Formats: sequence, structure tokens, C-alpha cells
Amino acid sequence: MITRTVPSAIGLSVPASPGKAVTRLAVRQLRRSGLIVLGLVAALPALVVSTYSSVMADPAAAGSIAALAANPAIRTLFGEPIALDQAGGFAVWRVGTFLAVLLAVWAILATTRITRGEEDAGRWDVLLAGRAPLREVVARHLGAVMVVPVAAGAAVAVVLLLAGTDSAGAAVHGGGVGVLGLFFVAVAGLAAQVFPNRPAATGTAVAVLGTALLTRMVGDGLTGFGWLRWLSPFGLLALSEPYARNQILPLLILLAAAVLLAGIAVAVAGRRDVRGGLIAIAAGRHPRLMLLNDVGAFAARRMLRPLTGWALGIGAYYLLIGFTTASVTEFLTDNPALAEEAARAGFTALGAVEGFAATLFALLALPVGGFTAVRVSAFVAAENSRILTLLTAQPVTRTRLLAAEITATAAGAIALVSVAGFAVWAGITATGGDLSLLAALSGAWNTLPIVLLSLGAAILAAGWAPRAAAFAGTLPATGGFLLLVIADSVGAPGWVRGLSPFAHLAPVPLTAVNWTSTLIMITLGVALGVAGVMGYRRRDLQG
Repeated sequence: MITRTVPSAIGLSVPASPGKAVTRLAVRQLRRSGLIVLGLVAALPALVVSTYSSVMADPAAAGSIAALAANPAIRTLFGEPIALDQAGGFAVWRVGTFLAVLLAVWAILATTRITRGEEDAGRWDVLLAGRAPLREVVARHLGAVMVVPVAAGAAVAVVLLLAGTDSAGAAVHGGGVGVLGLFFVAVAGLAAQVFPNRPAATGTAVAVLGTALLTRMVGDGLTGFGWLRWLSPFGLLALSEPYARNQILPLLILLAAAVLLAGIAVAVAGRRDVRGGLIAIAAGRHPRLMLLNDVGAFAARRMLRPLTGWALGIGAYYLLIGFTTASVTEFLTDNPALAEEAARAGFTALGAVEGFAATLFALLALPVGGFTAVRVSAFVAAENSRILTLLTAQPVTRTRLLAAEITATAAGAIALVSVAGFAVWAGITATGGDLSLLAALSGAWNTLPIVLLSLGAAILAAGWAPRAAAFAGTLPATGGFLLLVIADSVGAPGWVRGLSPFAHLAPVPLTAVNWTSTLIMITLGVALGVAGVMGYRRRDLQG
């Protein structure tokens, strides 16, 4: 084995530490996405704090927003309001959960990508042939990922301190964000050791995230189930009550859970085979020939299992939104002053069922756009790991192969938004609200142009820069939403706000569809996809 050497102080050569080389490799794989997430997590609280004085210029505004937030339905969706009379507490309530989810999603995807993903692709074979055992390689990769949540938590605390908020509250909130990120790194790391492939590991970790978020929502919304918050990492983050009681115990519990899961992940790594998992795949089973008759059917077959998981998560969330819609709108109808103050705080047209549904339907583009990016990225990963080698050796053109994947992914996206629309209608109807099924589906389908932009961007990257497929696919939805939030927060010029596709999305079903913007976004999404297919035809496999 050839070892890298470094000069010593006396002129001799000594072998470089293989462990340090592994750590440098992990850091190199994380540096770009980690810096982006770090910047977002630090910037958003600063923007909200900077707008606090304008939102709360009227002394009665704080009381009005607090009364609105005290509604059980609002607590379910946005969390329990704490210390809204302070800029820091207002920032925690407005963007705290969003930042925590953003960091948790990044932690899961990054962890499974550089551990199980690299192992599945065979890139760890040579690495593990050296002096570093599997347990050490896993431990060092998890340690590298954990640096980002720690840095993110520190950045949040520093930004809030520089903004003039209370030091104890800033420290507790920043610490909570960082510890929550560590928890989901540990969850994903353990899943990557238990399951023998990346999709199963990622899906399980995302399911844990969704369950934890729903548990927090139920605990916040229903007083009798408040104890559920102690069972959720998001609930523990809320129980720390930054800028109010500044409780440390919930964060210590969350940290202990993260350390325990990370320790188990490292221990399990030493007890399994390379490219294996704690759960072994059965050596034999009855043949399952369904959807194997052509390329398109095979693409649909590969998508069915992940689509089911995404549909369950999105359906559960929007069903909960449907259940809370009647309560929120009735409360605001009886309190028009609160509705006006809510609009000033960024919650527009919440006094009508259609307006409330339209506001939350707009957020649907984020998870569904993420679904399309993940599916295209999975296609690229299957190509790189040689899963599709025999398929590409068949008399099937590469254009047809990619077109089948695009068609299956687009159909899955339509199914997901339809599930969300049906779930909202079912929840509203069950609680006595008035919203037709067609109106609910129209509101959900209204987000499809942004989803198509995400799919087109992911395909473009798959054709010309395959490794960036997941990142490029999330830009139109996630990046566009963040751009809109930032532009509104800092009062940016209209043309800057107009760069976000969300700025051109009509609030359906409150109003009619903006067909001009819709057709422009659809055309742009198709153009991106066509350019991606052309690039895919020209490049080499794994190119």
C-alpha cells in the first residue's frame, strides 16, 4: 500500500495519519452545502429581528399578535408563542421551527450521502482497504457532519447577540438549534448502519423527522397532550423557551439522545459487513415481475415505495392543516383587528378559508419540489453505482431512459399535490368548514409550475453537472421561497422580489390562477428539461 508522507522536523518522512485523511475527505464533500446552510440559518433570524420594530410599532400590536398566536390552531402550525414582546422571542416564533427543519433535513441528506451513499457506490472499497477500519471511517464522517450544526447554532447565537437581543435567550436558542441538528445527524448515521442502502436509510430518517414534527404540533395544539413535546426533538426545542424561562434541561435531554444514537451508530458500524447493514436483505424471495415489462413501468416501480412515504408525510401535514382551518378563520372573523395585525406580520388573508388554504398551499411547492430533486438525484446515483448498467446495454436509447424517469417523477409530483389538496378538503369538511374539493385541488395544483421548475432544474443538472442534481433541483422552490422572505424582510426592490417564482403565484383558491405567470414558468421548466436531456445524450455514463 502506498502511503502519503509528510516531512518531519528532522528531515525524515513519516506516514500521514489515515484518520486525518478520512476527515479531510468528509469535510471536502460537505463544505459547499454546509456553508450555504450555515449562511441561511444565520441570516433569517437577523432579518426577522430587523423587521420587529416596524411590525410592533403600535403598542397594541404585540398584544394582538399574542392573542392570535394563543389560538390552539395557530399554536399547532407555528408553535407556542413565547416572549413576543421581545425581538428575539418574535424571531424564534416566526422562523425558529423553519430553521430547525431546514437544518434537520440538511443533516439527514448530507449524512446519508457521504456515508451510506458513498459506500453503496463502491467509493469506500479502496478507502477501507487501508489502515482505517469501517468504525473509524463512519465515526469521522459523522464528526465532520456534526461540525455544521454546531457552527450553525453558534452563528444563530452570535447574530441574535449582535442584533441586541438578550444574551441568555440568544445562547439558549442557538444551542437548541445546534443540538437539534446533532440529533438528526445521529439519527441518519444510525439509519445508514441499520439499512443496507441509502434510500431506505434516508427514508427512515425523514420519517423520524416527520413524526417528531407532527408530535410537536399535536403537543402544542392540544393542551391535554402537552407531554408529547418531551418525546419530540422539536418539542424539546420549544420547551427550552428562549427569551422567557431559558430552560437548559430539555436541551440536555436532546443532547444526551444525540450522543447515545451517535454512539450506537459507531458501535453498529463495527459489527456489520462493508456494503451491508444490521438488517440483512433476504438472499432469496419469490419473483416479483410487476411493472417490469418496459422502461417506463420500471421507472414507476422504483418510485412507488418512496412516493408512498412522501405521500403519507405530506398528507398527514395537510390533513392537520385542514383540521385547524375552521378554528383559525372563525377566530379571525370574530376579531377583525387581529386579522389586520396578522396581515402586517406576514399572515395575509387568514380570515377566509380560501385565503388560509392558499397561504399554506404555497408552501406545498417546497416538499414536492424537493421530491422531484431527490428522484432525479436517485437516478444519477443509480447510474453511478452501476445499477442501470445492464439496462443501458439494452436496445433502449438514453433519451427514452431519462424520459421514463422524468415521466414517472412528474406523475409522482402530481399525485403528491393532489394528496395534499384532498387532505385539506377532508380536514376542513370534517370540522364543518366550507371548501369544495375542486377548490382545494385547484389550490394544490396551482403550485405545479414551481414544481416543474424544480424538476427542470434537476434534469438540467443531471445532463450537464450530475453531482449538482439535488442542489439545483431545490433552488427554484426552496431558494425561491427564501429569496421572497428575505426580499420582503429587507424591503428589497420589486425586481429582486420578482426573481422568486413565489412572487408570481396567485393565492388560489382565494383568487383565480395567474395564467400568464403559470405559462411562463411551465415554458421555462420545459426548456430546462429539454436542455438537460440534450446534455445527458452528449455526456458519458457516470460523466
